[in-house]
Amino acid sequence: MSDPLLRRLALFDRADQHDLLRHCRHGVERESLRVDPAGDLALTPHPLALGSALTHTQITTDYSEALLEFITDAREDAADTLDELDAIHRFVQAHLGEERLWPNSMPCRLPDEATIPIADYGKSHVGQLKHVYRKGLAVRYGKTMQCIAGIHYNFSLPEALWPLLQQEEGDTRSAQDWQSACYIALIRNFRRYSWLLPYLFGASPAVGASFFRGQPHRLDTLDAETLYLPWATSLRMSDLGYQSEAQASLTPCYDSLDSYLDSLRRAVTTPYAPYAAVGTQRDGEWVQLNTNVLQIENEYYSTIRPKRVINSGERPLQALGARGVQYVEVRCLDLNPFLPLGIDLTETRFLDAFLLFCALEDGPGLISGECGECTGNFARSVNEGRKPGLQLKRHGKPIGLKEWGLELLERIGACADRLDAAFGHDQHRRALDAQRAKLEDVSLTPSAQVLKSLQDDQISLFAFGRRQAERHAEWFRQHPLDAATEARFEQAARDSLAAQARLEYEQQGSFEDYMAHYLGAIHS
Repeated sequence: MSDPLLRRLALFDRADQHDLLRHCRHGVERESLRVDPAGDLALTPHPLALGSALTHTQITTDYSEALLEFITDAREDAADTLDELDAIHRFVQAHLGEERLWPNSMPCRLPDEATIPIADYGKSHVGQLKHVYRKGLAVRYGKTMQCIAGIHYNFSLPEALWPLLQQEEGDTRSAQDWQSACYIALIRNFRRYSWLLPYLFGASPAVGASFFRGQPHRLDTLDAETLYLPWATSLRMSDLGYQSEAQASLTPCYDSLDSYLDSLRRAVTTPYAPYAAVGTQRDGEWVQLNTNVLQIENEYYSTIRPKRVINSGERPLQALGARGVQYVEVRCLDLNPFLPLGIDLTETRFLDAFLLFCALEDGPGLISGECGECTGNFARSVNEGRKPGLQLKRHGKPIGLKEWGLELLERIGACADRLDAAFGHDQHRRALDAQRAKLEDVSLTPSAQVLKSLQDDQISLFAFGRRQAERHAEWFRQHPLDAATEARFEQAARDSLAAQARLEYEQQGSFEDYMAHYLGAIHS
């Protein structure tokens, strides 16, 4: 069998491997701003009833004190993952009082930059490090950009798959190096084909006019409060969202795990002149962790990351270098404002088939020029993905987005079928069919539906967000947690507050010494 994808998929047709794909693991991290009854950014502290943002394993904050982040465990069935995410939402909404969860990826109406509250994690050294890191993000990129929200999707293939594939391919590397190489190949293919995801799931074709704070922009005007691009799918993922001149040259093309780690290691140890001009302290207060291109690894903005669970006090680079890649984190998914959770099972079923395809499809290195081609295709998809007849580039030649998308779905379909066979249902195939319908009819895409709602109802993006926030809050109110689950969440909140208190009580030494040890660990 000459087709690598079909040859590898045939492994799952064996009787003893028929249900292997049931053991893929899925996790979701969902961000959402808290807003007050008027729909403005909430300026209140992280609610005490939700526990400690530092030590709670499921309910924390990202950049701002108002930017909540919900984290599920990694589960074998994505349906269970979403059930867990749903329970977190119900608990949180029940303890927000009159506040709501903003449903859009692009921010609500924000106060002036100085007023946006940076997340507070208490007085422990690790809590202060997280706070100073966010102060550094404000210095480098501004607070407004850091209030953009999204979905991160964590995915791993079954551990038992790797030796099976390695034997099939006759590869002689160590098991750890083989697994890491396979995940890096998955990431290369993700770079090739990820332009499809904003077309299918992008839901931020518009942004509030106040987002630009009077600065010039290239968007069209929809109404007095709303700016947009007529064919955009995900302005969140465009150069209007996360962008950095310092990171412009930091574009790892994922030749290997070692090359990826080397590029990040250089970035977190190489000074950048504009940041050096600011310094690390001002009037005796820390304003950023260091003056390097990246303060820490997580500052690197990317659509996907190789990941591994880290030990206490360990740097991500250390963990990946020592133990290899364990899973990938997909970071280019918008919140769907029509869904209470921002994501649904149809999307996760398709993502699983898509990521399985990326893992098993032949994934050679990104040759000269192809890396830039991938970046260009993604940019065209987020800025004008719904434009009739839009052309992307494949190996230097033009190809229609729709034509290429339908070709990809044919190949992804074989992966969806193997997943369905493992689970004993047809949900992955039906999820794929739903995406094919979007390629055939652009009006079915979330980005088109958002613009249609704004235009049909003659409302601004801000009014649309308030309406959807209230609808979602009402849905959660109508579906409260059972008493046992509520009690479990309440206990987890109390336990997290106690854990933070212990950290603050037991810590020793100065913050400066802690910082030096943490930042210096990159060289160990």
